[in-house]
Amino acid sequence: MQQRGAFLQSGGGMTNSPGGMMQRPPQPQYPNIRPPMPGPGQKRPAPSDTRPNQQQPKGYSLPLTSLHSPGANRDFTHPTSGTPGNSNKKKKKLADKILPQKVRDLVPESQAYMDLLAFERKLDSTIMRKRLDIQEALKRPMKQKRKLRIFISNTFYPAKEATESEEGTVASWELRVEGRLLEDPKSDPSKVKRKFSSFFKSLVIELDKDLYGPDNHLVEWHRTPTTQETDGFQVKRPGDKNVRCTILLLLDYQPLQFKLDPRLARLLGVHTQTRPVIICALWQYIKTHKLQDQHEREFINCDKYLEQIFSCTKMKFAEIPQRLTPLLHPPDPIVINHTISVEGTEQKQTACYDIDVEVDDTLKAQMNSFLLSTASQQEIQSLDNKIHETVETINQLKTNREFFLSFAKDPQQFINKWIISQTRDLKTMTDVTGNPEEERRAEYYYQNWAEEAVCRYFYTKVQQKRAELEQALGIRNN
Repeated sequence: MQQRGAFLQSGGGMTNSPGGMMQRPPQPQYPNIRPPMPGPGQKRPAPSDTRPNQQQPKGYSLPLTSLHSPGANRDFTHPTSGTPGNSNKKKKKLADKILPQKVRDLVPESQAYMDLLAFERKLDSTIMRKRLDIQEALKRPMKQKRKLRIFISNTFYPAKEATESEEGTVASWELRVEGRLLEDPKSDPSKVKRKFSSFFKSLVIELDKDLYGPDNHLVEWHRTPTTQETDGFQVKRPGDKNVRCTILLLLDYQPLQFKLDPRLARLLGVHTQTRPVIICALWQYIKTHKLQDQHEREFINCDKYLEQIFSCTKMKFAEIPQRLTPLLHPPDPIVINHTISVEGTEQKQTACYDIDVEVDDTLKAQMNSFLLSTASQQEIQSLDNKIHETVETINQLKTNREFFLSFAKDPQQFINKWIISQTRDLKTMTDVTGNPEEERRAEYYYQNWAEEAVCRYFYTKVQQKRAELEQALGIRNN
């Protein structure tokens, strides 16, 4: 770019002639730069390809696209104020929200926007961390204790003698087992309430064997995959005597819970719990009493209590679940002793019992709804798009301002630099080789390499013609 650079420097000093015409100053002497001559049949390299790159003055050698508004068509005109393109089609980045330093220097109030941007980054990271915490929490069972009130009522139906219009009936009684959760003030009243049977895995009513015999004294209900949930259970039997009954209720624990061996339960202070909680309690006992082997960390040295329970002096961590299996038993059922009374003036008698049950924490549903909610995300995305469009508009206005300020400072030099930049971009877009601007001038062909290039050209043409004549005349070169 040495020759081109010399021409550009001279272009900055162009003056107007008295006639109003712009005269080009005399060209400086070109240095003796002789590119290698091409061989026969090869194209001569463009002079601009053999010259070192020369850095253009800062602020003027702009690419063609930088002189246009966002979304504007690529042409060769000065920048105009345009509307931003469709920003939804490209991925937004945080860097696209940052205002340029020059804009912040011109508008000191923009620092408030940068402070909000930094606060938004902190808030986004906090929200993301909380979302991950919620996702991890949802993987674990979230239960809360609630009171389930059980109503056990019995109704006595006296015997009726037969009449002409009705048949006679024998004395009988009806036992009903129902229940409901006590209302939680924090619960949603519109939420569908759980059926009574959904809390239990099985229900057994054992009547007096002396009154109803060994084959008819048990009433059983067991959950199956096709079980239809119900609000209560009903048993009807004939009889006019008080009946003692035992009601066995086995809760349906989710996840499954187990009753520990009495010795292990006293050692850990845990009676009925899930398997992970039991293993965690055992590990806590091992850490507290420093039973982990100091040299072989995967082994546990059993103390006298663990040795009695597990019947070994040393065991691996991986063996704990297997050794715990025979020590875990099904949980005990809830036992209610009730007397079905057929005496007294009142035909219906009711007894109430409260038991503790575990239900899903209401917070879990709120967490799920928070993770699945997209309304806030859509609103945030809409606001982000507006911010990106505004920043793009600000950047466009900044480019326009720099363009017109440079033009106002030195119009002649600015136009020259702009035309050079446009020419370079046009050359890149049209894949033009060489430098048409220099090659169209006569001085370009007065360089030292031009004479040799002409000789090589004529020599190549002569050789081609000679080869054609020899082929036509059948002459072969030996």
